Amino acid sequence: MPDTVSTPERMLPDNAGLLVLAVDDEAPGLSEIKFLLESSPHIRRVLTAFDAAEALRILRGDYEQEVMARTKAGLPPVDAVFADINMPGLSGMDLARVLSAFRYPPALVFVTGVEERDALVTAFDVGALDFINKPINEERVLKAISRVADRVGRTAAPQTSSASLSQNAAEPSDDEVIPVELGGTIKLVPRASVRYVEAQGDYARLHTQDGSHLVRIPLAQLEERWANAGFVRIHRSYLVALPLVSELRMTANGYAVVIGTGEGAKELPVSRRHTKELKERIVRPPKSGW
Repeated sequence: MPDTVSTPERMLPDNAGLLVLAVDDEAPGLSEIKFLLESSPHIRRVLTAFDAAEALRILRGDYEQEVMARTKAGLPPVDAVFADINMPGLSGMDLARVLSAFRYPPALVFVTGVEERDALVTAFDVGALDFINKPINEERVLKAISRVADRVGRTAAPQTSSASLSQNAAEPSDDEVIPVELGGTIKLVPRASVRYVEAQGDYARLHTQDGSHLVRIPLAQLEERWANAGFVRIHRSYLVALPLVSELRMTANGYAVVIGTGEGAKELPVSRRHTKELKERIVRPPKSGW
């Protein structure tokens, strides 16, 4: 057994590049994504699997000592998984749900055909970082790799201890994107661009500076998922990006917050049950960050 395996810290992410896993049940598609991934300077090594079951065996460390060493060091087994959505047996969506249950899940990038684009609207729920449409475009693959590299760079500095990495691995990334459907096409909306979210039944409307987008996910679920990213509940109907709150003011009906400044500012009501917590978070933000 190589010496590096006995010292997990040596297996932590470094400047040598990313370890990724590509999953596709079709040999031509798997070869193509592997080739494009390897063409990026960010990528150190590409593991491959022909289905989700084989992918899970790889992620458990059944075949790769490096994967097992990363897991023991409190890291995701690989930096990212690039998975086809439509596969026999366990689909890419099924694989994503399993990955989301990992203590330290890798970044997830879906590869999808035209007929599967509707699935992307619900794929947000399983935490995908990015999406690549078929036929695969080299520029799009490289952009997805950059997203993964940015996330790994923030959560795994080369000289950081494994204990620190264990804490940081679970921190959310502002690179998270939300797929929304617009006129039969899928647009990827960065979470960082969302100013506030409005409840609309079992749906949620994401409000950005450029407009709004309806997604099939309840506001309560977004509240839980984005809690560590600076989003707070101020009302049964509203979730806001706290760093964008410019004012907390009294009105005839109680308190309200102002999101943004100038002509683009938006005033939203604050319910009584959320007023005290909101005041505390504005005056004394939590020590551990968003």
